[in-house]
Amino acid sequence: MASSTSVVLAALFANGAIAILKFGGFLLTGSPAMLSETYHSISDTGNQIFLLVGIRYGAQEANRSHPFGHGKAQFFYSLLVSVMLFGIAGWESARHGYDALREGGVHRANEPVTLFGASFDPVYVNYAVLLGAIAFESYAFWKAYQGISHQMDEYGWTTFREAFRKTSDVTTLTALTEDTIALAGAGIALFGIYLTRVTENPVYDAGAALVIGIMLMGFALALAWENKRLILGESLPKADENELRAIVADWEGVTELIDFRTVYFGAEQLLVTADVQFESGLDAGTIDERITEIELALMDHDDQIEKIYIEPETRSP
Repeated sequence: MASSTSVVLAALFANGAIAILKFGGFLLTGSPAMLSETYHSISDTGNQIFLLVGIRYGAQEANRSHPFGHGKAQFFYSLLVSVMLFGIAGWESARHGYDALREGGVHRANEPVTLFGASFDPVYVNYAVLLGAIAFESYAFWKAYQGISHQMDEYGWTTFREAFRKTSDVTTLTALTEDTIALAGAGIALFGIYLTRVTENPVYDAGAALVIGIMLMGFALALAWENKRLILGESLPKADENELRAIVADWEGVTELIDFRTVYFGAEQLLVTADVQFESGLDAGTIDERITEIELALMDHDDQIEKIYIEPETRSP
């Protein structure tokens, strides 16, 4: 949890600073791509606040009304992030870029600006802001990358695609996704502004804004899908669940594993239930000992497991 918080705080600091710089660049130059990137960074800043609220709320202790705790709050607030990313950053960026393209691009201000007594071409403001944004986002991306890499090492995932599909730590996943598209968006904006500068054709700038918006909406839909699966109560991946099943089924005194289920009730918080048939000759005390041994073995195998309920059976139902 502390790792997720540090990842989000790094992204919050970076995005807040970047949003101010990008908006200043837009005011000086009127660049559609810079306005799209401003929407993007404002949305990302709000998103980090949502993620922090989710972390804080999800850390509350279990109570009578929430007997398994509030861990799913992180899934809910991450879903809100994907909605904001789509609705504010993505849609507004794409709409603004499309409108600019229909008008043949928006001609940026070319008059020199004066700052601290020095006059210079305003396009250099955009270059400086976007390069600074890439530096800030690279720091935030590295923090998120370290977080997801730690999980990949811990659970034996070999690719980022596998981690994206299997992780329940949606906070780190969301931060990594945001930082990735933030770096890509800043690069696209920089390229579009540069092409407009050298060709004197504003269509490239406007086109960059449209591409950034479409990219944001695509990633937002992917994030929403990943959060949906966890909010609805997803189980462990089949291969991982089969490993847990094998531990129970092969335990001494177990004759049949009648039913076995897993479900996430929070980020890296797993619930396991099982109906287990034991040998008919075992007494109640021995069965209790075997159940305790199985529970410890399951938790030792996967440290995500926090709750285990094993129902003993002495004969087939």
